[in-house]
Amino acid sequence: MEILIQLEELTMFVGCIYLFSRLNLKWWWFPLLLILPDLGMMGYLVNPATGAFTYNIVHFKGVGVVIGLYGLAKNNRKLMLVGIILLAHATMDRAIGAGLKYPDGFWHTNLSSKVFW
Repeated sequence: MEILIQLEELTMFVGCIYLFSRLNLKWWWFPLLLILPDLGMMGYLVNPATGAFTYNIVHFKGVGVVIGLYGLAKNNRKLMLVGIILLAHATMDRAIGAGLKYPDGFWHTNLSSKVFW
């Protein structure tokens, strides 16, 4: 079952690559922007609870979907890009087994026992 879930996440990641391609941006933007959501880890400099909150906000797939759809509704390519990148990053993380964080520590996630690495 774990492999099936990881394949599902990988499929969504490929879908995000397709959506990115529809924005007609230079391809080098995708890998560059793809790492930005990990800035959400900066909250861990304050404490684990703050870190979990900031990390989870940018890694919750619903945030990416809502921002992307809002950008689509407003015909705003920048918001569509933000939504696509947030969703792509979250699905990429889930595909390798990295999940949302609990407030007691960085390594305690909803997928703790399933981390690929």
